[in-house]
Amino acid sequence: MSQLPNQPTEGPVPTSADVARLAGVSRATVSYVLNNNATVRISETTRRRVRAAATELGYVPHAAARSLRAGHTRMVLLPTVNLPAGALHQHFFHELESGLRRLDYTVVQYGSTSLDADDAPRVWAELRPVAVIVPGTIALTPQGIAVLRRSGAKAVITLGPRPVDGAHALVVDQREVGSRAIGHLLERGRRRIGVVVPEESGLGLFAESRLAGARQAARNHGARIEPLPLRYEEESAARLAARWRSLGLDAVFAYNDEYAMLLMRALQDTGVEVPREAAVVGAEDLMLGRLLRPRLSTVRMELATAEPLADLVDRLVRHPGGAPARYDLLRAGAVHRESS
Repeated sequence: MSQLPNQPTEGPVPTSADVARLAGVSRATVSYVLNNNATVRISETTRRRVRAAATELGYVPHAAARSLRAGHTRMVLLPTVNLPAGALHQHFFHELESGLRRLDYTVVQYGSTSLDADDAPRVWAELRPVAVIVPGTIALTPQGIAVLRRSGAKAVITLGPRPVDGAHALVVDQREVGSRAIGHLLERGRRRIGVVVPEESGLGLFAESRLAGARQAARNHGARIEPLPLRYEEESAARLAARWRSLGLDAVFAYNDEYAMLLMRALQDTGVEVPREAAVVGAEDLMLGRLLRPRLSTVRMELATAEPLADLVDRLVRHPGGAPARYDLLRAGAVHRESS
């Protein structure tokens, strides 16, 4: 009969009083140090001693108790929905999360795909976040903003193509992308331009804005803009390529580089010459687009603010109550290569 190995017995959960005794300081000092309270002057030697004692004992501050005292947590909530997972958005979230962690915030991504505009703010408010950054695909309302603020949120921030009344706004105006792409094609002498509109769910908000920017850029040049619905599937691209010549178009802005590469291959398979019969432009400047033949023209995008994104969020949290502010993040410029 085999015997179970001896299991270690767990001791009592360490408390801030245990840390205080080991470090030779008061419990208040422990709280100031471990909560990164900058309003109280504590020497760096004492801070190191408290942190060392906490590490030795395995002490971790009680987040729920801390939020009860403060009325909120140090949590920044990032609701997740069906957003495009492009390089630009990945860079945005990586920079934001790493910066917020550096400032001692806890960043929580919360799945919100099934929540509607009324339910979502109430569900988020239950977690008592100090800030919420809401993607533009969720229709945040003034009532929802009020719910979040009453729950202790110091900053309610939207991220998307358009601002929302009553909230701070990080605006990524996708019209600029469409405008830059069409401007480039107009400079190349194209006047009958298709604009790919992806049929995938979650892309409509971005696709509509890029189409609006394309139409705005073409308006004063007598150019024709033709929306082209397209699924991200080879069969859908093949059907569009097969009727290309019947459309009477001489260029296409294909929403982004992935759709552009998909469509360009289908056009080539059908015998349509790129760029002679169809100039092709994408967006996002993916490395793979530079490896194609012909190399893919694109719109390069950058997110830029006057200060790091995390510092901006921290400032809005520390100074609540001001008028909603707008921050335009997107810079875009066309990159000419062989496909146009």
